Amino acid sequence: MLLFTGKCMAAVCTITILLHFLENYGMMKEIDMLEQIIQPLLTWYDTNHRTLPWRETKDPYHIWISEIMLQQTRVEAVRPYFERFIEALPTIHDLAICQEERLLKLWEGLGYYNRVRNMQKAAVQIEKQYGGKLPADFEQLRSLKGIGDYTAGAIASIAFELPVPAVDGNVMRIWSRLVCCEEDILKDKVRKEAFRQLKEIMPAGRSGDLNQAFMDLGSMICLPKGASRCEDCPLRFACQAAGQGLVDILPVRKKAKERRLEKRTILVVRDGDKVALHKRNDNGLLAGLYELPGLEDYYDEKEILTYLKQRHLMPLFIEKLEDAKHVFSHVEWHMQGFLIRVASLENMPTDDWIFADAKTAMQEYPLPAAFRAYASYVNIQLGAFRKTEM
Repeated sequence: MLLFTGKCMAAVCTITILLHFLENYGMMKEIDMLEQIIQPLLTWYDTNHRTLPWRETKDPYHIWISEIMLQQTRVEAVRPYFERFIEALPTIHDLAICQEERLLKLWEGLGYYNRVRNMQKAAVQIEKQYGGKLPADFEQLRSLKGIGDYTAGAIASIAFELPVPAVDGNVMRIWSRLVCCEEDILKDKVRKEAFRQLKEIMPAGRSGDLNQAFMDLGSMICLPKGASRCEDCPLRFACQAAGQGLVDILPVRKKAKERRLEKRTILVVRDGDKVALHKRNDNGLLAGLYELPGLEDYYDEKEILTYLKQRHLMPLFIEKLEDAKHVFSHVEWHMQGFLIRVASLENMPTDDWIFADAKTAMQEYPLPAAFRAYASYVNIQLGAFRKTEM
């Protein structure tokens, strides 16, 4: 019995060692393949790279600002926002001491306002801990508020030429197709494996260029399902997904959780050329921003008129506007709107509503793009870049 058990144990050990060898051998083959793509990808990048304002400098601050802005936003849309932001806040110190409403106004139209709040918190950290300069160290960059692996990798490699990958959704898509990874790329272990493999191939002196080459390839050639331009890809020779006809299947992603739907009634309340604005709470969705006043759920004209009278306003006119929808990451607003004209504001409580003209609203109050459909009724433009004095 003991002899039999010993033989079984030996067999298990042998199989374990063999599996470990095969796993390591597979990883070595993948890294060998990835090393073959470096020069073709850099050659392609040298000829085809996009000309972008944040690439005209190695300033870590500029690279940091651009990378945060580029999260979930198209490159061409970011360009004017980046230029305006840098002009208004040219240094980390300027960012650290900027008044919050001005900061949010500079960010208006980019969405995800917590990102710029976290940037300001990180700027304060940098002032206190690193003498006002972004540290040339991947782990120290990761310790800053709002900076994760991707942004830390981008700053470390592009600004300081540290051999660290910058792994975002574009890079995960390219990597999963190159190595034919059929696991969910949103899994932490899969992202860590991609980071590990790509770190192995970072070329001395051109790590930043390689990361930016991946970014451009993912934006221009290795596109999401159904849109890839494989015939123009400099890495087609090494792409396992292309060889096996799996480009339209990879990468694998777990289905996103359905958004919560919320019904809202938006009130465009006007007194002559002025419009009512309301400041949202300092926490939760769109925290600290201004909005057109609204009510949760749908209300009819009679209910709205009653509500306004309770606020000591005298409605003179009400008109139903078109319905609108705005999608956030986890919530979807389904909105109905009403345009209301009111008489004198003398008796209106001033604790949570203000009335401002369009020019003042656009210059001074940060208004999210969620209200774009209704802001047009008072000549306020939201969600698209405009040159504004700050």
